[in-house]
Amino acid sequence: MGHGLEITIREYQECDVVPCRNLWGELTQRHRDIYSDPSIGGDDPSSHFDRYLLRSDLAGLWVAQDGPAVVGMAGLLLVGREAEIEPVVVRASSRSRGVGTQLLQRLKMEATTRGADFLSIRPVARNAEAITCFHRAGFDLLGHVDMFIDLREHSEREWAQGITLHDCRFRF
Repeated sequence: MGHGLEITIREYQECDVVPCRNLWGELTQRHRDIYSDPSIGGDDPSSHFDRYLLRSDLAGLWVAQDGPAVVGMAGLLLVGREAEIEPVVVRASSRSRGVGTQLLQRLKMEATTRGADFLSIRPVARNAEAITCFHRAGFDLLGHVDMFIDLREHSEREWAQGITLHDCRFRF
């Protein structure tokens, strides 16, 4: 790749549970940082990975390996002919080096092989780095937009300004 990494993408194995739980924890921390909210993911965010592995719509999980180290993972959810990538995580020290792109390419191939008509991905709105990566990888169609209201009377979260869609201004 020319990025100093020798990446292999392979199917998840039981021996990957610890590094993948750690990656899940990194993903949660990234969301905590993006939203300045240490409560995201609860007290043991890595434990959510264990529940993720039990999902009935989980078609497969792949890891990116650099030498002996697992540096990324991506899962494919499949319901009927619609597939979704959830999650895609790359270790912070390996980002911007092609790892995410390789994982996305593999999951696009897997979704195609399994007969999916559509492949979606749902990054959090504030993760500009991920959105840019996904767009560059071909995700240039919008299907759904999650809209919500913060009902907490005294929310500690500060919402950013700056997204306009169909002439409507949104905070994110």
